[in-house]
Amino acid sequence: MLDKIALTLLVIGGINWGSIGIFQFDFVAWICGGQTGMISRIVYTLVGLSALWCISLLFRDRSDRDGIVTSSN
Repeated sequence: MLDKIALTLLVIGGINWGSIGIFQFDFVAWICGGQTGMISRIVYTLVGLSALWCISLLFRDRSDRDGIVTSSN
């Protein structure tokens, strides 16, 4: 469940960075009252923490990532 939340936040962050790069428009700041607003800073922090969490996805076994239970007989 935490993996899905982290990935969702990363998608939001990626779209926001894409809009900054292409259009020079920060959606998070626009929605949350500027880059220095408390809500914006919380969103930016959550996206950053999500990125750190998702690094662990690179090093997990496939069975751990997908929730596949394997039996060894």
